[in-house]
Amino acid sequence: MSFSSDAWARNAALYEKTRDMPFNRELASGQLDENAFKHYMIQDAHYLVAFGRALAIAAGKADDADGVVQFADAAKGAVVAERTLHAGFLQQFGVDAATFEATPLTPACHHYTSFLIATAWSAPYPVALAALLPCFWIYAEIGREIHARAAQPNPYAAWIEAYACEDFHTLVRKVITAVDRVAEKASPDTLEQMHAAYTRAAQLEWMFWDSAYRQDGWPV
Repeated sequence: MSFSSDAWARNAALYEKTRDMPFNRELASGQLDENAFKHYMIQDAHYLVAFGRALAIAAGKADDADGVVQFADAAKGAVVAERTLHAGFLQQFGVDAATFEATPLTPACHHYTSFLIATAWSAPYPVALAALLPCFWIYAEIGREIHARAAQPNPYAAWIEAYACEDFHTLVRKVITAVDRVAEKASPDTLEQMHAAYTRAAQLEWMFWDSAYRQDGWPV
């Protein structure tokens, strides 16, 4: 069994909880509170900067030239291409640049971004990739699943299309292939570290969406 197949099977119950959480159900129906979506978009824009940094670190650790190019390009995509979508949403929902910059990372976003950057810096290349994989893969699966049941018209259609489109899924398949390739050469100890990193990131994906739904902030 490949690493990716094993990781998905080990975390299938967690994925189902993520798929069925209120944020995603209401986003599909178009009934998600606009303020919750605005909260999510602000935090996700912050997140993508850190995600891009972690991808760039992973690119620097790559064990071949193809990996350097693949994850450097992914870093650029996270910071530039996807933020273009978010900038459109932020403008659409009345969030100006000053408001965005003045909004701090929530505890969930801070935890997730800190985990990714710390793992990218300190862990071996295969473990860093395993930590980065859930953001790609879970978004692709959630996006496709929501697209299949989304109400029309839907105020969040652009978000849904971005993660359901074939271009994004092609990118995700290439990341999965890269992770499986390095896993094939990994020691049993490294494989378990990869699984631990994947699971922690998947848990943080759930926490990120849950935090947005509750419009969570720092309690003190």
